[in-house]
Amino acid sequence: MWKSGLAALALALAGTAPVAAQVAPYPASFTTREIAANGTTIHVRVGGSGPVVLLLHGYGETGDMWEPLAARLVRDHRVIVPDLRGLGLSAKPAGGYDKKNQAEDVAGVLAALGVTGPLDVVAHDIGNMVGYAFVASHPDRVSHFVLMDAPIPGIGPWEEVLKNPLVWHFRFGGPDMERLVAGRERIYLDRFWNEFSADPKKFDEESRVHYARLYALPGAMHAGFSQFGAFDQDVIDDRALLARGKLRMPVLAIGGAASFGSTMAVIARAAADNVTEVVIPASGHWLMEEQPEATTEAIVAFLK
Repeated sequence: MWKSGLAALALALAGTAPVAAQVAPYPASFTTREIAANGTTIHVRVGGSGPVVLLLHGYGETGDMWEPLAARLVRDHRVIVPDLRGLGLSAKPAGGYDKKNQAEDVAGVLAALGVTGPLDVVAHDIGNMVGYAFVASHPDRVSHFVLMDAPIPGIGPWEEVLKNPLVWHFRFGGPDMERLVAGRERIYLDRFWNEFSADPKKFDEESRVHYARLYALPGAMHAGFSQFGAFDQDVIDDRALLARGKLRMPVLAIGGAASFGSTMAVIARAAADNVTEVVIPASGHWLMEEQPEATTEAIVAFLK
């Protein structure tokens, strides 16, 4: 798990009841759309009315991960939940996986949905990286930004994160790796769900079957590997964005106590001036599966 490696990193950088994870259907008030944006097609869930909240998922999951939070926010928000380029039910192009480009996917989705005013952005894992590229490129459009349990390429302690042996998968990709994993997607993904959890049982069998099936779709593992393969370009792009200045909107940095923990706030403060730190007890990386109630409460309170 991240805790052993990143607890030391945090030093160098100087009670919620468990709830079983399940992939639940979104409330009936949500609809789905296939939106042409930035040269690809993005699968998007949309529901509710009011202030706009955009939810960006990470690797090993799809927009389905957000259902507990989306069900809460839809009471008084317009909630937009895409599957990232190449993942879930979105189209799977050969390229375009640098996060600056995917930020334009997001911009295209918002334009197609008629969103022109301010919005909040909530992100996890790879979603952090796409989210940062979008928010830093369009800072005047974003009221609040939530970062959850993952680094941002080129920002803050990125080089230290790369030294952690748990992130060997950042460099695992290419045609031979795709052949190795083909038909064994569940084995590959179990490694993430197990090693990055405080308690692997919280990422339940139903969820594993659901996501493994989606990642076994043609082109999905190529897209997943390409998300990581773009990191070198992401470093260049993110440092250029940071050179324009730090983010000024309120930012919430959430880390799982058995994962990034307080290091998440270290990362966020390298990119933003106004950061609130929350560490979720009894959780690893998979916050919405391991501690959905505590995570949802922290986000809802921050967005008010």
